[in-house]
Amino acid sequence: MSRAGQWFHPVEPSPDASIRLFLLPHAGSGAIIYRDWESLLPPDIAPQAVTLPGRHNRREEPTYGAFWPLLEALHEAVLDDLDDRPFAFFGHCLGAQLAFRLAIRMEEEGGPAPVMVGMSGWSPEGFFQPTEEQSRMPESELVEWIKKLGSFPAEIYDNPEMLALVVPALRADLRVAAQYVDDGAGVACPLASYGGRSDPLQEEPDAMTHWAGRTPAYLGHNEYSGGHFYIDTHAQAVTAHFAHRLQRIAAHHAR
Repeated sequence: MSRAGQWFHPVEPSPDASIRLFLLPHAGSGAIIYRDWESLLPPDIAPQAVTLPGRHNRREEPTYGAFWPLLEALHEAVLDDLDDRPFAFFGHCLGAQLAFRLAIRMEEEGGPAPVMVGMSGWSPEGFFQPTEEQSRMPESELVEWIKKLGSFPAEIYDNPEMLALVVPALRADLRVAAQYVDDGAGVACPLASYGGRSDPLQEEPDAMTHWAGRTPAYLGHNEYSGGHFYIDTHAQAVTAHFAHRLQRIAAHHAR
């Protein structure tokens, strides 16, 4: 398996699709959050979910505990894996943070860049940001804290085996997120945002409106019932909305 192949599931994108879509998960998680997306997306879009080191099939690899080295490694993995098809990013929570900065980095370099990005459950302004100290909390406190925040799927909390797998990766990802400093940067490509109406991580009621100032081609915000994990119950609606716009944008690029 190539170095890039470890990052993506499935390893090979569908050869029949005309558009590629990289899916970036929330803190502590991996490809599993997007397990239904392949069946929900139209066949001309080939999704590949990102798995960061230290979880799932990459459990034996050391986690990244710093934002920019992780972004650098992810950037290299994506570049290694690209072909000549147009591609897009979609990220949830920490995944949105990474997808956004990855898009900025690729546009700045002037090489291959996404034709569209989808931001879910995070905004560069008005959203909760963990601290380095919070990443080091004793496990019982950490679990109670993330439970209260609603920042992890409910079934994890009562399963000691799942917690043992999740907590080390979660601590690393909290350290990564704690280091992020917003510099007001934006992207040139179209951007759409998505969120849960009662997301406890959203500290300002109008937090998602800040995306309008981060791209000249903002496609608007779509809000759904539910909290931070609205995306689990509304995957069909989110994929339909995102795919429709991505198809239209990719067709325009192909002309």
